[in-house]
Amino acid sequence: MPATMRNKITYRREKLDTTGTERLYTAAQTRELDRCAIQDHGIAGSTLMSRAASAAFATLLENWPHPVRIQVLCGTGNNGGDGFLIADLAHKRGIPVTVLQVGDAGKIGGDALLARQQAQANGVSVKAFADVPLLGNAVIVDALLGTGLGGEVRGEYREAIAAINCSGSRVLAVDIPSGLCSDSGRVLGAAVRADVTVTFIGRKRGLFTNAAADYTGSVVFADLGVPGEVYAAVDCDSYRLQLEALLARLPARPATAHKGLYGTVLVVGGERGMAGAAALAAEAALRCGAGLVRVATREEHVAPLVARTPEAMPIGVRSGQDLAPLLEAADVLVVGPGLGQSPWSEQLLQAAAASGKPMVLDADGLNLLAAGRAVAEPRRDSWVLTPHPGEAARLLGTATAAVQADRCAAARALQQAYGGVAVLKGNGSLVTDGRQLLLSDYGNPGMASGGMGDVLSGVIGSLLAQRREPLEAAALGVCLHGAAADLAAQQGQRGLLASDLMAHMRALLG
Repeated sequence: MPATMRNKITYRREKLDTTGTERLYTAAQTRELDRCAIQDHGIAGSTLMSRAASAAFATLLENWPHPVRIQVLCGTGNNGGDGFLIADLAHKRGIPVTVLQVGDAGKIGGDALLARQQAQANGVSVKAFADVPLLGNAVIVDALLGTGLGGEVRGEYREAIAAINCSGSRVLAVDIPSGLCSDSGRVLGAAVRADVTVTFIGRKRGLFTNAAADYTGSVVFADLGVPGEVYAAVDCDSYRLQLEALLARLPARPATAHKGLYGTVLVVGGERGMAGAAALAAEAALRCGAGLVRVATREEHVAPLVARTPEAMPIGVRSGQDLAPLLEAADVLVVGPGLGQSPWSEQLLQAAAASGKPMVLDADGLNLLAAGRAVAEPRRDSWVLTPHPGEAARLLGTATAAVQADRCAAARALQQAYGGVAVLKGNGSLVTDGRQLLLSDYGNPGMASGGMGDVLSGVIGSLLAQRREPLEAAALGVCLHGAAADLAAQQGQRGLLASDLMAHMRALLG
C-alpha cells in the first residue's frame, strides 16, 4: 500500500528567477546577437571588431603589462580579423609584434580583410606561420578559429595549436580557445591551452563545462557596447548560476522556528558494506538545515550510524514492508546512497517510489531505474535525478563518451525521458527542468573521490524538505556543494574528502 500523503509538500514549479545569473549562448545564438546588433541597431561589423580588439588588447596588458614581444596567430575568419587589429594596437604602442598567418590568406574577406589591410598599412609584420618559430618569451594571441568551428581541427591549424601549447609562452585566447567547442566545451581534436580568454558579446556555454577549465584559463567578458535591446531580442534558456544570488533567496528563520518547519528527510540506502554513503547523505541533510533526518538501512548499520551522527535517526529495515511507517512520516526521500542492487534494494526502491513522496534519486537508485527494476512509473514530476556521466549513459542507453560529447543535450534528454529535474554532475554541472538549463561551474578536481555524490543528494533533499522548489533546490544544491569543495580545497585538492564539505556548507548557508 502506498503511504498516505499526510505530510505531502506541494511545489508551484515556477521557473527559476534568473536575476543574478549570467546568460549563456550557443554559437548560433551569438551569431544572432551579432546580426541583431549590426542589422537592427546599426552597429557596423567593423566597429564590433575594433571594440573586440581593444578589449582583448586591454586584457593582455592587464595580465602582462610589459610584454617583450607579442605573436598573433590569425586564421582566415573574423577571429583572425580581431587578431590583426590587436597586432595593430600593439604596434602603435611600440611593442614588437608579428602576425603569423595560418590558412590561405586568399580566403580572407569582409571586415577581416579590411583589418588585415589596416594592420599591414600601419607597418605590422605579417608572415606565414610555417616561416616563423614561436618564441618562449612572447605573449601569444590565439586568433585562429573562434566559435565557427564545425568539426575537428585539421591540417595547419592543428599544427599551430600544437606549437602554441608547446611554446611555453603566455597565451591570450580571442573569444574562445581555438579547438574548443563553444556549445559543449568538448575538445575538437586539439585545443589551445590559454592563460586568459576574452569572450565577446555573449558568454559561450562551452566556456564553463566539460573540458573547458583545462583550456580557458581565466575568462573575461566584454559586451562591446551592445545595447540591452539586442539581448532582449534573442531567446536564451541557459544560465550560469551565482551562489550569492541563490543564497539571498533563502528566507530568514523566525524567532519562533521549530524543527517541524524544516521538514523530515528519509535517506534510504546503506546496503551491507555501504553504510557510509547513507551516513554522508544524512549528515549533509542535517548540516544544510533539515528539521529531522531518518535513515532506513540494514539493521547492523544502526549502531555505527548513531555513533557517527547521533542527530540522525537510523532504523533497521528488512524489507519494503518495514519501510511503510518511515515513508508515512517523511516529507522528502533521498534514495540511492549505498543502496546496492540486491533484492532488498529493489524492495526499498519499489516502496519509496510507490509512496509518491518527493524524491532525490541517486547512485544505485538510478542504476535500478536504468535497468527497469523496481520503478513502475519511470517518468514523474516529483523527483530530482542526480546522475554522473556513467549513470546518465545507462539511463539514456548510450555510452559515457556520447554523454560527455554534448552534456547539455544529454541533460535535456534525461529530463525529457524521466521528468522532474535532472542534474548531470561533472565539471560544469547542469540542472534542467525541461524549460531552463542552469550551469554551475563551482567545484574542482579534488571532488573526484567517493562520497561526494552522496553528500549532494543529501543537500538537495534537505533543501526540498525546506520547501524550496525542485529546480531551485537542485540549483542551490550543486552550487553550494561545489563552492564548499572549493573552500575545502584551499588546503589542497588531493585527499579532499566528502565529509570535509560539511562545515563549509553550513558556513555558506549562514
